[in-house]
This record gives sequence, C-alpha cells and structure tokens, in this order.
Amino acid sequence: MNELITLEEFLIKTQTDFPYPKAELSSLLTAITQAGKVMSSQLSKAGLTKNLEGKSGTINIHGEEQKKLDLYANNLFIKALKASNEVCGIGSEEEDQVIILENEDGRNGKYIVLIDPIDGSNNLEANVSVGSIFSIYRRKSPVGSIANTADFLQAGRQQIAAGYFLYSASTLFVFTVGNGVHGFTYDPATGIFFLSHANMKISETSNIYSINEGNHAYFSDSIKAYLDYCKSVDKASNRPYTGRYIGTTIADFHRTLIKGGIYLYPNSSLAPNGRIRLCYECNPMAFLIEQAGGKSTNGKQATLDIEPKGIHQRTAFYIGSKKMVEKLEEILIHRNLINK
Repeated sequence: MNELITLEEFLIKTQTDFPYPKAELSSLLTAITQAGKVMSSQLSKAGLTKNLEGKSGTINIHGEEQKKLDLYANNLFIKALKASNEVCGIGSEEEDQVIILENEDGRNGKYIVLIDPIDGSNNLEANVSVGSIFSIYRRKSPVGSIANTADFLQAGRQQIAAGYFLYSASTLFVFTVGNGVHGFTYDPATGIFFLSHANMKISETSNIYSINEGNHAYFSDSIKAYLDYCKSVDKASNRPYTGRYIGTTIADFHRTLIKGGIYLYPNSSLAPNGRIRLCYECNPMAFLIEQAGGKSTNGKQATLDIEPKGIHQRTAFYIGSKKMVEKLEEILIHRNLINK
C-alpha cells in the first residue's frame, strides 16, 4: 500500500454515504472501536496474566457457563456504548434483559446497539481466534422518550450499520454502513486502525464448506443430503469440497468472506429451532455478506427478512457465496417436496 488511510480519515471521507447524521454515527463507531482496541490489548497478553481465562462461575440466559472473558468483554462494550451518549438501548448476548438508558442522554440517544461481546470464548485457552460482533439500528420510538421493545425487535433489514472485530494474528475491524464492506487492521504500535481491505467482495462460488460435522447424526436428511453433495466427486463443479471449521463463528465467517464458500449452522434434533442467535450474530453477518455480494438464509427465507419475536431468538443459519447458498436452498426445497 502506498498510502495508509486511517479509520478516522475513512469515516470523514465517506460520511456523505452514511444513512443517518454523520457525526452521530461516526461517534458511535469510534466508541465501539475504542472498546475493540482495549479488548485486543487484553487478549494479546491473556496467556500471561490468566485473568481472562477460565470459568466465571455464572450461567447466562442461554444456560451456558460464562467465561471470565465473556463478562469482561460484556462490561467493556456496555461501558463504551453508554459513554458515547448516542444510544438509547443496548442488547447483549450475555445479558438476560435489554439495557434501557433512562437518563437524559439515553432518552435523546437515537440508536440501538446489539452486541455479542465475545464470540468463541471457549477457544481462548487454545489460543484460537475470537471476535466481537455488533449491529446498529435507528430507534423507532420518539427521541426524548424511553426506548421500548419495538426498538429492539427489528428485522435485520433495518440495520444501518454492522461489523465485527477478529482478534487473531492481527486484530481486524470489518464494518458496513450500507455502502460496501471495509476492513481495517489494527497497528498496536500506533493505536490506529488502517484500511487494509477496501470494498470487500465474496466470490460467487468456491469449494469450501464449514460446519460442525460432529453433530451429523442429529442433522435433518436435507442437510445430510447437502453434505453428501459437498463430498461427492464431480470435477465440473470442483467437488469434493474442502471442509474447514474453526469453531469461532465470526472467524469461520471471516474466512468465508475472504476465500468464498458456505458456512452452515443448521437446526437439528438436539436444537429444533437452531442454536445461533438471530439478533446478535446472524443479522450483522447477513448484512455484511449481502453488502459483499453473498447471500444468507434460514433455509426458508432471507435472514434479514426474519421478524424477531424475542431478543435472544435462535435460528438455523446458512451464509456465504451466492451460488453455493442457492444450491443448498435447491436441495432443501427438493428434499422437502419429497418428504411431503
């Protein structure tokens, strides 16, 4: 790169593309990236301090045992969002209930932020990539009032921004405000995010599929049929495909975005409604993939068109290269017609 463009410079240059007031959205994104910088710094020395590793002794609303990292990240991002003075409400995967800010700043805040503060915390002790995911919505309730349920239960199509941090060999911040997907790499020496992946696009097809095949016995016949398709030999379509699975959802998504492919998180006999969270994980990733030219579905409709009935709602989730997702849909529809 001949010219290094900072995140701040990029936001200034592209503010005319923002769907809502420039200063507000820039301020909110800046607050989120500040939390990401702190998270990156802490994770880089987690193996030395041990203060982020291990169990916390608490259980979240999903019945999952929380890690120390889960609680640290949750508190960090909530504190940063509150300090921005731009939000009226926060929803976190680690919180039982949404957080409604009732002070003056909260009543005047124009945005709702939904976050998965740390994705893949189980992988930390193995030094495997983890991440943070967020999405931003314009509030539906009047400014000056207290946020309500309708503000939080908006379909993903209503997002005005979404993104994620990937904490790995380097820390990457990827986001969209509806004008394409852009990635920034963090330089810890300067404390600055620099543009490293401009206008990211996913290939229409690839030869990579990603799924936890350890649950194969519990998958539907339709998903098993698709996996058989992925592993069958056909030179014309470059099969069999290559299987890749990290186990941190946002890391698997990022690889899919960069290299193409399909990521599958199906429902099963163990989890009839799916396991992945619609509002905190699926919607932001679906917004990003559509902006990059890909596709996302729950097997019946586009992920972004699902009307959430609860903030912690789970769903089946399939995302990636457009032609690969369409082939999955074709097989799902065919199998469903046979089984009727």
